[in-house]
Amino acid sequence: VQLQASGGGSVQPGGSLRLSCAASGFALRDYSIGWFRQALGKGREGVSCIATSRDGSTYYTDDTKGRFTISSDKTKNTVDLQMNNLKPDDTAVYYCATTYYPSSCLPDSVGIWGQGTQVTVSS
Repeated sequence: VQLQASGGGSVQPGGSLRLSCAASGFALRDYSIGWFRQALGKGREGVSCIATSRDGSTYYTDDTKGRFTISSDKTKNTVDLQMNNLKPDDTAVYYCATTYYPSSCLPDSVGIWGQGTQVTVSS
């Protein structure tokens, strides 16, 4: 079971990035997936989760709601995170992971972590 995140990079405030998480060794119907992030000197926090193993419902934090969109493609076995109107506070390493409780989208609900991808938002 593996998760591979990609799509990070550097962008100016107000810009957009699209992250992609490719799952291998399992099907999305078996696990729900979340995006989490960790800024320098801070703990990991949930960003957005999707209940791919259930009804496909999505969860966002108050900070990401309206700016980020999570989606899944079960034919490709991928989960994407479209991030718009990025702010400097969004700067962090972003991780995708399996989650047992997508409605809470908390780091302690994670089963398997993928490797991270750096997102930097600065002018």
